[in-house]
Amino acid sequence: MVDVTHRLSALDSSFLYLEDDNLPLHVGTVMIFEPPADGFDYDQLVELIAERIVSSPRYRQRVQSVPARLANPVWVDDDAFDVSYHVRRAALPRPGDEEQLEEFVARITSRPLDRGRPLWEVYFVEGLSKGRFAIVTKAHQALVDGINAVDISHMLLDTSGGDDGGLGDAADRPPYQPSSLRLVADAMVDAVRTPTMVVDNLRGGAYDLAAASRKAFGLVSGVLATLAQVGVKPAPDSPLQVTVGAARRFDMVRTDLRAYRTIRTKLTRGRYVEDVTINDVVLATIAGALRTWLQSRGEHLSSASVIRAMVPVSVYDDTGDHQSGARVTACFVDLPVGEPNPSMRLHQIAFSMRQQMETTQAVDAASLSSIGGFAPPTLHSLGSRTGAAMTRRLFNLAITNVPGPQQPLYAGEARLLSTYPVMPLTRKQALAIGLTSYDGQVYLGLNADRDAMTDLHVLADAIHEALAELGQSKRTRSSR
Repeated sequence: MVDVTHRLSALDSSFLYLEDDNLPLHVGTVMIFEPPADGFDYDQLVELIAERIVSSPRYRQRVQSVPARLANPVWVDDDAFDVSYHVRRAALPRPGDEEQLEEFVARITSRPLDRGRPLWEVYFVEGLSKGRFAIVTKAHQALVDGINAVDISHMLLDTSGGDDGGLGDAADRPPYQPSSLRLVADAMVDAVRTPTMVVDNLRGGAYDLAAASRKAFGLVSGVLATLAQVGVKPAPDSPLQVTVGAARRFDMVRTDLRAYRTIRTKLTRGRYVEDVTINDVVLATIAGALRTWLQSRGEHLSSASVIRAMVPVSVYDDTGDHQSGARVTACFVDLPVGEPNPSMRLHQIAFSMRQQMETTQAVDAASLSSIGGFAPPTLHSLGSRTGAAMTRRLFNLAITNVPGPQQPLYAGEARLLSTYPVMPLTRKQALAIGLTSYDGQVYLGLNADRDAMTDLHVLADAIHEALAELGQSKRTRSSR
């Protein structure tokens, strides 16, 4: 019978069924590096990745459908696996700048992964100014579940500045290549245990968004309780609600982590200091940027105007563990884009987040940043899975914010300078924002529909303006 670790879950299967040419459901990371004195090239990256993925069999497996859709697909070993197919080489016109890199990322993000092969790609991008290079990753949401597979960026980076290798017990694992007859037989055994699964598959129920969401709700911890808190009200109308096309825009924004810390200290003195977190300051900055962006479009804003953000939050499991496979739940916060006072925006967001966080065993930022390896890419993927599992009617925008390590990381001996998440869009949402703090900076990746967000650069520039505006604002008494 098919091992439970080989059969895709209902949630993972739904990510495959809901994907189409306009809606690729992969998560990515853009990492910019400074090479060591003796250089770092494509061949070194291929060798490093080949060593690291040995301990994670999923990166050598492809998805195999079950005949007649009698059961969910299974992971099978790719007997034609070729690491050089997945690790690709690209170059920018020298001296390449960030804008050229953003355009490159936008173009490759638009392309779905090859379903006939393991569901990941890595690009080695040469030609950046000052001798730098970039590594751009793509991994499907069905692949990175935080348990059977972590994000490839997670495996690639370490703190040593050397080559640790990555060989594990999986090196001698026998290949898993079931025949069609075996797949059918295993599906029939599963059908005896869960007959409703076969009915759903034959009806094509797994292809239906509502059905996939209902299945996912049962797998994503804490979602129902959170929905009850926000009253399960539909999200307000927003220019972000459009039919998403195939093409993308991508913008990278770098900000100083000290600025967020300074704002938190300045605006939350005395007995209010524990009520506001760095994450609240981040959300308030994005709210201010969205307000500027909406005004630049001539949108009418009243004092009650909001954009609802779904903010994934990592939570402890029943044992108090917070490893990279920790559960992820969703918080919903109405970003007060109609509020002109930046300090008031911050306290409104903090109050909303605090109400929801008090009902979960949330993982604090210090715990997240101490997780072994480079956990943020994996946690971004888990957050993206949480958002994709829910109906789009409940929120306008997904924002994932994962604290990362505050010391340098390396791929081999190449030092990581900056890292930007690339979050996937959903069917009716034109923008997704991912943030990672690393080595004293906060890096934001803005992924957007190319046609709906021709002014994405306005929003990117407005993030700096909103952060400065918060820094200049005066303290306001927080709500109770």
